[in-house]
Amino acid sequence: ISHNLRYNEFMSENQKKVWITGASTGIGKSLAKKFSLMGWKVAISARREQLLNEIADGKNILSYPADVSNFDSVSNAFSKILKDFGDLDVCVFCSGIYNRKAEKQIDVEQIIKTIDINFIGVVKSVKTVEEFFKKRKKGKISIVSSIAAYRGLPNSSGYGPSKAALTNFAESIYFDFKKYNVQISVVSPGFIKTPMTDTNEFPMPFIRSTEFAAEKIYKGVIESNSFEITFPKQLTTILKFLRILPYKIYLLLVDKLVKR
Repeated sequence: ISHNLRYNEFMSENQKKVWITGASTGIGKSLAKKFSLMGWKVAISARREQLLNEIADGKNILSYPADVSNFDSVSNAFSKILKDFGDLDVCVFCSGIYNRKAEKQIDVEQIIKTIDINFIGVVKSVKTVEEFFKKRKKGKISIVSSIAAYRGLPNSSGYGPSKAALTNFAESIYFDFKKYNVQISVVSPGFIKTPMTDTNEFPMPFIRSTEFAAEKIYKGVIESNSFEITFPKQLTTILKFLRILPYKIYLLLVDKLVKR
């Protein structure tokens, strides 16, 4: 029995640990399950505690409710995670909102809310773990953005700009964290079937499942040193091409696509 206890303690101490925000639904939820399946100890955070508790198993996946729009809430969750886990190897910040109907016009309040969650919320999350990772001098922080960050798109007056700011933020902090041997990466998914995309009323080419996204993110964050993790390639290649086009050509092409 004492041997088994020592073995379990050893496994617990050596088990890799990850913190995932925005983990109550969508990509974050599937990613938590993927990390757990691969033997990781997973801390999950989101505002909706009930949904987190449905995912948490009390063993490998543990719930730490937090509202990323509130710095104290994020900081308190992180303190609890460190107390329970003792260490943290990876953070994946997935928090995000999207209101399709509000994007059809300039809804100032909705844009402020979207930027507060999608961009400022992630900035607060990164700030919360900054000192810890810089002192640790190793680890990985991954930020989930979107291909909507590449260029301005129709009916995306809040979501697109929030993700563009997020990608730019990841690019900016990459250099500072690199000095401390901490890897920053940004995830730029295409269309993924989630409760958010279920509200879309337009065709979503090459749409993939959250399980597909989780697999790609896990491999990209853990098995690769790439700065950007993007998928599916069929769609992201097209968007990357559009990104380098001169405005005159880009705007003309998108305008024709919208009129279709």
